[in-house]
Amino acid sequence: MTGVEFPSPDTVLQAYLQFEALTDHQYKYSCPSCGNHPPVVILGVHKQSASHLSENDIEEPPENFEGEVNLEKFWETLSKEIICLGFAANGEHNPFAVPPNYQFWAPWIGKNTRQSDTVLNTEFEKVRTSKSASEILEMTVTEDRLREELFKQKDDVIRSLCNECGVDSTGSRSDLLLRLASEMKSSQIYDQIYAKIWSCSGGWGVIMCPCGIVYSLKCNLRAESPRDFADLLLSWQHMPNVIIYDFAQGLATHTNLRAPEKVPISPFEGLLAEPTQANIELAKHGQLKVSLPWLDEKMGMTDPHGHPVTGSSDHYVLHKSNTTDSRDVLRKLSLVPQLDGKVNSEVAEQLFAKMKKNNYFLSLSSMHMFLMRNIIHHYNENKADKVSTRLTKSSGSNLLKDVYGQATLENPGGTRSTDDVIEDSILTSLMVVSSA
Repeated sequence: MTGVEFPSPDTVLQAYLQFEALTDHQYKYSCPSCGNHPPVVILGVHKQSASHLSENDIEEPPENFEGEVNLEKFWETLSKEIICLGFAANGEHNPFAVPPNYQFWAPWIGKNTRQSDTVLNTEFEKVRTSKSASEILEMTVTEDRLREELFKQKDDVIRSLCNECGVDSTGSRSDLLLRLASEMKSSQIYDQIYAKIWSCSGGWGVIMCPCGIVYSLKCNLRAESPRDFADLLLSWQHMPNVIIYDFAQGLATHTNLRAPEKVPISPFEGLLAEPTQANIELAKHGQLKVSLPWLDEKMGMTDPHGHPVTGSSDHYVLHKSNTTDSRDVLRKLSLVPQLDGKVNSEVAEQLFAKMKKNNYFLSLSSMHMFLMRNIIHHYNENKADKVSTRLTKSSGSNLLKDVYGQATLENPGGTRSTDDVIEDSILTSLMVVSSA
């Protein structure tokens, strides 16, 4: 109506990102209820925002590269790239540009959650010609995942795949799926389906707490595998006691192969009970329960190297879906009374559903990395504010933080010990979040 035109959308987006890059964000990536070291986490991958990078687009790492990257240096350089865009003319070289490469590509993990600024990124191992036992396992697991992803595709994608793979494309959806699943035994057909569905890039991997706050964020250069989450978890200061992941067996085996001297995932390779035939049969018929009381109340006598919140040194990898491995019935969430019906294992899917509206510009943006971390940062802050508000209203008291970053109640009367206040407030936090 005024005749004044806005700048182009690209200019507005660039200006906004420069503002964000110049802002002193802390990027805490931590939940006020779960603290800096959540004992229970959910893993997920947002593949819709994957970029299609070929192997030739990614620079090979030097021979002496061992998969360690300085996280702070990487993200600082990325921020400088955004800021410098305002000073580099169109087409002019940006001295801070960060091209996709294996040796200088880092995830984001909250400062108080990670072990140090040096984190792991061993994606270069995915493309090595000679594969170890762990890599062979990853490929097998990924094939199972690929079959599940195939069954989620739309009809036109499935019919198109049949035509591309030389499979009869007539008949119902079920007919087409059965034919493709059968033909996947052929390595050639498998490769075609893999390239079509899984994409060259693995999208974004996230580790979240049950409250829905993201603790770790990683842009995978290659198709996602258990290796990516092992990199993240092994970069944490304290590995969670319970890890919920669709392909639990692959993650447990790979992580233990990565650190055989300490076997991070134990007992029973992350199963809830010894995989005897008797236990498997009891679990199948719903007659087995495995109590983990330290999820509700910290152990009185903590284990050596136990988790700071629970005191336990046990690490389980559980799942919420069915698998072909009979032993995986011992990984079901429903076997644990402290988790059954009390943990929202769909928080990752719910986040990705919200992120879908960003896919159209995230996939095309050269500022994809910085933008994604910033979007998740604001999502986390908004989510954390809501959790803190609920806790404050339910308790009628101000909140403080304990040494582990968990919300605690302020002690106005001074008649109770700090330990009592911390214990009660943690229980209150868990109850409020669970009910919400």
